[in-house]
Amino acid sequence: MKKKDKEPTTFKEMVSRLEEIAETLDSDNLDLEQAIALYEEGVQLSETCIKSLKDAELKISSLKDKLSDLQKS
Repeated sequence: MKKKDKEPTTFKEMVSRLEEIAETLDSDNLDLEQAIALYEEGVQLSETCIKSLKDAELKISSLKDKLSDLQKS
């Protein structure tokens, strides 16, 4: 099982880590504690990714609204 030296900080790094976790859970013969720890890490990363996507969606929506307002004036 791979252990990361640093925590993923970008969306791309988080998705990459989630892929690693999924592959490890699918392929390795892990003991229960290792599997639970990886699953927990995956859930936390998923929550962070979902929040990032929602924040990006809100920002894009806000920018579109601003652009629309500018075009009306």
